[in-house]
Amino acid sequence: MYTDTERCVRAVRSKDARFDGVFFTAVLTTRIYCRPSCPVVPPKAENMVFHPSAASCQRAGFRACKRCRPDTSPGSPEWNVRADAVARAMRLIQDGIVDREGVPGLAARLGYSTRQIERQLLAELGAGPLALARAQRARTARLLIETTPMPMAEIAFAAGFASIRTFNDTVREVFALTPGELRARATRSPVTADTPSTPGVIALRLPYRAPLNPSNLFGHLAATAVPGVEEWRDGAYRRTLTLPHGHGIVSLAPRPDHIACRLSLTDPRDLTLAISRCRRLLDLDADPVAVDEQLRDDPLLAPLVERAPGRRVPRTVDAAEFAVRAVLGQQVSTAAARTHAARLVAAHGVPVDDPEGGLTHLFPAPEALAGLDPESLALPRSRRTTLLTLVEALADGSLSLGPGTDWDEARARLHALPGFGPWTTEVIAMRALGDPDAFLPGDLGVRRAAEGLGLPSTPAALTARAARWRPWRAYAVQYLWATDSHPINHLPA
Repeated sequence: MYTDTERCVRAVRSKDARFDGVFFTAVLTTRIYCRPSCPVVPPKAENMVFHPSAASCQRAGFRACKRCRPDTSPGSPEWNVRADAVARAMRLIQDGIVDREGVPGLAARLGYSTRQIERQLLAELGAGPLALARAQRARTARLLIETTPMPMAEIAFAAGFASIRTFNDTVREVFALTPGELRARATRSPVTADTPSTPGVIALRLPYRAPLNPSNLFGHLAATAVPGVEEWRDGAYRRTLTLPHGHGIVSLAPRPDHIACRLSLTDPRDLTLAISRCRRLLDLDADPVAVDEQLRDDPLLAPLVERAPGRRVPRTVDAAEFAVRAVLGQQVSTAAARTHAARLVAAHGVPVDDPEGGLTHLFPAPEALAGLDPESLALPRSRRTTLLTLVEALADGSLSLGPGTDWDEARARLHALPGFGPWTTEVIAMRALGDPDAFLPGDLGVRRAAEGLGLPSTPAALTARAARWRPWRAYAVQYLWATDSHPINHLPA
């Protein structure tokens, strides 16, 4: 996109918010970079250059615009659509791997040398992994400076900086303001309804590209919520989070132009990762216009898209957790799946304290479930075998479902496990791996919806028809599911 100068200029002049996060506009005369929808008067075309990432702008010596705050743009949808090495690297960087394991750790997870990864990222994004991680640290630092009373020294290390001096220099370079000046500007801003009243809670807005239909997104999460781990309370979806340095509790509520997010963390170093997982959970970096345009080309799907555009795929904050829950949900109702999961949580989950609600546990890690006594599971014998084989594979590392996982390889490994058929594998690919083209032609709800719309209802014929929906078949599933009156399709009262 950013190499098409004429198209980028048109987007900037029309202040098209759909391209926020897709590319960034750097102004040669002011040395400032902006999002395409920046409200200021657009500069002359000859004074604009375009970059694929904020890190690339910073590397070229540009500072962030104080008006449009390009560092708060939604993420590029490219990294959730593609499955190549660059996309997998970006998902891992967003997940904080560079901060925790360095560039060698990133390269090892991808199966490449550090030189290859740096070369590929530099060629496509104009910045290497260290620069991309640095830009992410700067965003986290700004968020903590503006929304918490934490001392600057604590913020520096919580955001991932190695020293206070590096923190000060980076903030000054990226935002053209000192940390103290950033905080002073924030304190002059009016208090909003999302401002937390509980000490230690961080409130922020998660941006997204419009439109966003919250009904199936939050409806699905609320209807399938595991008691003790998830709940719907006061118009918000709440859940516990297992994080590298501790645990957290998040509250997510839909608003007209953003998602209101409230985070309580035992260690602020986990903030960047927690935000990344919440965005992934709600599919906030998707490009709904591109998705809906393609699905609208099918005359039988077009009425569903026109009626409620902007459906997202409800995903997960923990791929291993979702895989376990997918097995527990095989051939049973939503209520039964919740009951099975709640029993596992009560017996093996780590207890947590939730002063604002009814959350009681973290979902048990695969390591905690690997030594389960099969006789303690109220499941058919074949499903016990499936579950125990899965958690053992996750615990010993022979099966990886993390953000840097190769989707095709993960599918092949899942298929090789006993009890894993096409439905279980594809629902994990859709919601845990984040593959936008995962498809469930054998799902009862999908087949029933297809028959009602006049689409083929047999799996083979429906798969052939769905070829025109690629690479967005996971979104087509959301529109098909929405034809039913199941609670997953409705925002709770």
